[in-house]
This record gives sequence, C-alpha cells and structure tokens, in this order.
Amino acid sequence: MRAHLTNDLSESDWNSFVATSPGGHVLQSSQWGQLKERFGWQVARLAIEDRGQWRAGAQVLFRPLGPRTIAYVPKGPITDWADAEVTQTLLEALHHLCRQRRAILLKIEPDLAEDPALAQRLTELGFRPSPQTIQPRCTILLDLRPDPEDILARMKSKTRYNIRLAGRKGVTVREGTAKDLPGFYRLMQLTGQRDSFGIHNESYYENAHQLFVLQDLAKLFLATFEDQVLAGIMAFAFGQRAWYMYGASSSEHRNLMPNYLLQWEAIKWARERGCLTYDLWGIPDEKEEVLEREFLKRSDGLWGVYRFKRGFGGQVVRYLGAYDYVYSPSLYWLYNKLVTWRARPG
Repeated sequence: MRAHLTNDLSESDWNSFVATSPGGHVLQSSQWGQLKERFGWQVARLAIEDRGQWRAGAQVLFRPLGPRTIAYVPKGPITDWADAEVTQTLLEALHHLCRQRRAILLKIEPDLAEDPALAQRLTELGFRPSPQTIQPRCTILLDLRPDPEDILARMKSKTRYNIRLAGRKGVTVREGTAKDLPGFYRLMQLTGQRDSFGIHNESYYENAHQLFVLQDLAKLFLATFEDQVLAGIMAFAFGQRAWYMYGASSSEHRNLMPNYLLQWEAIKWARERGCLTYDLWGIPDEKEEVLEREFLKRSDGLWGVYRFKRGFGGQVVRYLGAYDYVYSPSLYWLYNKLVTWRARPG
C-alpha cells in the first residue's frame, strides 16, 4: 500500500477518484482546491494506492497562521472507515504531511451521517469533537431517481402550488452568465443584510463561476419578471450528486415566489445530468423530531430557510460533524480562544 502526494496525481485523475468514490464530495474536487488557493489557502492531495487502485484519499487545505498552519479536510477524508488498514495508512500519511507543514491541528469533516460507533472510532484514533463545525451540520437530501412528477408529488402541496404560481404569474428562469455576476452579487448583499448572514466578497463568486460554471460543474440560475432579476442561485454538480450552495433574492415581487421556481429548475437540471441526489445545504442543527415540532413556531436564524427547504420533501440528514487532531495543545488552546473571540457579536 502506497501513499501519493499532490505532485503524483493529475487533477483529472483526482477528480475521477473523488467522483466515483462513495461519499465523494464537490468540496474534495480539484476545482474547490483551486478556488481556495485563490483566497489564501495552500492545497495538498493525498491518495492511497493498493494493487493499482485508489483506495482512500484527502484534499487538505492549509491556512497559514504566522509561522504555523491550520490543516482542514472539508467533507473528507474519503475512506472506508471499516477498513482499518487502509484508514490507518491514510491517517499516518496525513499526520506526516501536517507535521511537515507545521500544522497546529488537523480538522476533518467526513461526509458521513451521525454514527456513534464511528464517533467512538475517531476518538480511539486520537481525534476529538471540534468546537467549530465549518460546513452545515444538518441538511435535506432529495432523491432524484423518481420521475419529475413523482418528485413533485413528494413535495408539500404549498410548495407545488408556489412553483406553478411563479410560472403562471410570468416568472421565467434563465441561465446566468459572467455578465450577470455583479447583479447576482448585489442580490447576495441584499439577502445577507436582510437575513443576517455573512457572504463572500464579489471576487469569490466570480472565481467560483470561472472554476465551476465554465467547466460545466455548476450553473447560475436567474429568475426574472419583466426583465427584472428577482432571485438567483448557484447549484453545483459533481459525479452523481448536486448541491445548492449560494442563493439570493430581491425584496421586490416576493409574492411571485421566484425562489420556488428557481429550485425546481435546478432540481430538474441536476436530474437530467444524471445526479441521484440534490443537497439543499444547510438547515438548523437539530434532531429531526425537534425540527418537525418547532418549524411552524420559529423564524429566527435558519428556521425560515428550513420551512422553505422542507417544502421540497426529502430526507433530513445530520452529519457526523468536525473532529480535530491536535499537534500542539497550547497553540490549539490559543487558536480556539481566538476563533471564539472573533465570533462574538458586535
């Protein structure tokens, strides 16, 4: 069994490995690594080969922090955690790489549902639950295998009604181009201010468009009414999976329900290109029974978003979360203090 570093792997070979692996995620794609490189991260990819086949791997993002670094594996590593030998080989190679890069910690965020047995396994391997989860802990996954009419039938009746209402009222959905990005960003700013969430800078979305939309790994959808852009979303597709990550809407003509039609067009696009699931990407971090009990009562935080997304049907999934492996306990303590201080309101 042999470990290969980045310079041994072409980006196309890496993407093929990720796209065909169970649990392979767009955040482990080479394009995601390129996007993060443009905003201050350093990227390394590590794969484990056994008898001519790739068995496991990880795309690691390193963020410089003074003379040290922070290592992060978003939605990875990719491995069969039940295969102790392969997983141990991968982790040993990861630890060696992280120590070479002078990492304070290695944060992993496997793309796996909550599992007490795996949580215990990670603890035995020296990881600890992280106080900072980077990616959404809970989401809703839509099954795209049924026919479109069956997918519609699984939605809540109000959601189906709103999709059809938007079309009847004259809302249309078109594909956005690079020329539409400034307008999309203005909508992102407006939505972030209105709904109190942070957004990236304009250059980030421009680079995401270059790396994903122009390489047919994503699409920018815009909902318009009488030539006015009311809302937009950027949906990603990689392998047999699709994700809704970025979305924004105007405060005007909200009664026309453009966001519902946008999501439906993105769902159909993902299905037509062979994706089996569509990830609605981010809901309140609660058990499903709490979500069902509270979603009509609350509107704070992500609860309004949850009501919208829940209408499309699908299955609530709560992920395992983030786990840290600590190389420098004292600096890890200071790092967490710094992150907590920066996260304070005001």
